[in-house]
Amino acid sequence: MADGFLNLYKPAGWTSHDCVAKLRRLLNTKKIGHAGTLDPAATGVLPIAVGRATRLLQYLPGDKAYRAVMQLGITTDTDDLEGTVLTRTPAAHLTQAAVTEQLANFQGEIEQIPPMYSAVHINGQRLYDLARQGSKVNVPSRWVIVHHIDIVDWHSGNAPKITLDIACGTGTYIRSIARDLGQTLGVGGTLASLLRTQSSGFNLDTSISFEALYEHSEIPIIAPALTMGHLPQILLSVQAGRRWCLGQRLPMDPTVELEVPLRVVTETCPFLGIGVFRIKDDRPHLVPKMVFATAS
Repeated sequence: MADGFLNLYKPAGWTSHDCVAKLRRLLNTKKIGHAGTLDPAATGVLPIAVGRATRLLQYLPGDKAYRAVMQLGITTDTDDLEGTVLTRTPAAHLTQAAVTEQLANFQGEIEQIPPMYSAVHINGQRLYDLARQGSKVNVPSRWVIVHHIDIVDWHSGNAPKITLDIACGTGTYIRSIARDLGQTLGVGGTLASLLRTQSSGFNLDTSISFEALYEHSEIPIIAPALTMGHLPQILLSVQAGRRWCLGQRLPMDPTVELEVPLRVVTETCPFLGIGVFRIKDDRPHLVPKMVFATAS
């Protein structure tokens, strides 16, 4: 099995860990990881790294995009419809215009409290484990980035639903946006469904389901050279590339700021690995951060 990435479509009802475990058996390899955990009820893009590409997960871009359906007039203990309903408040008076006005407060850099049922660590334990134990903890807020929110659809009624396209940075909880939007409107809110349409450079239209994987004679592994294309590139000669792959630092003028990850290539190899510029012996050098290939 080649080292690289798989753009998996995660089905509903599966955890991200379930998907990894299934792929370990399907691909007959233990070295598999994923980027950007999806809740079991959510569907959509789940980037998978296979083999040595697991070392590259940290260098994938963090931005994500979702199509979310939010139900107003209801609150739950999990901030989605998978949980126990806590309150029901008639919300027939709400209009799309009123909701649109409040959505402006959820764009840009916003302060957000993660859901109690989430994978956030508190004192060495995950929040969902503490929630299942009945523990009461104060969940600290965090600052996240929401690039934009677009309204796709609106259904009025006692428990109106609004469908949104949301583009955001890493660490953003869409369930928290649903909860906080409902609170701002005075009726409560929860997440009804969630589809991830983009994650870490992978898009929904090129994702592949488990059913399609079973039908493929060869698994469509994506080369690291493509997935690392967002990083600034530095081109080395073949000879310098060989030296770099052997762990040697190369004295040269920086093309980016120090410690910024670079995609190192030669004319014959589209991806040698990740390098950074550092000061060594009072001079800038290109040093290996992660060597992935052998220069030829």
